[in-house]
Amino acid sequence: MNKLVRAAQTSQSLSLSAMEEASRTGQREADLEHLLLALVITDQSAGRALRELGIDIESARLAVRQQHETQLAALGIEASLPAAGPIVFHETDGYTWTKRATDLLARSSGRGRAGDAAAVLRELVAEPSGLIADLLQRLGTTPAEVTTHLDRIDAACETSSPRPQTNGRATMTSDTFVSAPVEQVWSFVSDPARVPDWEPSIGEVDTTDHEARVDSVWEGRAPGHRPDGRPTKVRPDFRRRTIELVTAQQPERAVWRFTYPDAANASPITTTFNLAAATGGTQVTITLSWSRRPGWRRVVGIALRPVQKFVMWMLLFQIGGAVSREFR
Repeated sequence: MNKLVRAAQTSQSLSLSAMEEASRTGQREADLEHLLLALVITDQSAGRALRELGIDIESARLAVRQQHETQLAALGIEASLPAAGPIVFHETDGYTWTKRATDLLARSSGRGRAGDAAAVLRELVAEPSGLIADLLQRLGTTPAEVTTHLDRIDAACETSSPRPQTNGRATMTSDTFVSAPVEQVWSFVSDPARVPDWEPSIGEVDTTDHEARVDSVWEGRAPGHRPDGRPTKVRPDFRRRTIELVTAQQPERAVWRFTYPDAANASPITTTFNLAAATGGTQVTITLSWSRRPGWRRVVGIALRPVQKFVMWMLLFQIGGAVSREFR
């Protein structure tokens, strides 16, 4: 993958997770501790290194809370911080990084650095304020131990083989780590009633007339409002969507097929979830697949392919983020 693309995708993913974590405590600025929380749940080698050292999202959140309380006590302030609430990032706005977090992300993609999550973690454990070193101490490890473990994981990583392609179909794939057991994640992604919780084009599903079994078909409706309450504008032919459960192999695979019954030229899209147990949770591979248009439409489609790839990547990003967020 191109370094620039990798760095951009990593920054986007870490920014979302960090600002979601900041939103739990009513903060609008994501700082170094929120970046650490985001790295704990990344699917990249940085997340695996932290989780294999026994650091999960709950223990990391507790360490951050205890560190903040210690800092207040050092200032002579005896007070307990308010309990964190649910993630409200998607219902609010005005989020940003602190300058030191922005500078750190920039350094991770600078000259000689890959810009991936591993590069971000290396910069984070070496930052000079001592905050991350103190947090890691609370979590039973040290910056040196984290770096050593990350080196070992990166050295053991082999170049992944290309994803198999299906003739006449285009595919895009993304990986997401979820802080929950495989069975719980599978129950979520295989339940038709939960489809609106991860598929952004669907606001509600009528599940009263069909059982949740393979080959069952449901009708979904486009959402009328965004998570922040703003109304959405949807073309009439895209307001209804047919939802079919194609495969349900518990607990490792669920496949959904989506069509627009009122839009004759819209290609059906298949969304596949492949689940595997991982240290601290579940590794989820999400694949979007759609038919390539035949004839002259395919020629036109070639010119629009970069735009289509970006749109599909954004959809994968939204789906993966929604599944991860459900269990945090």
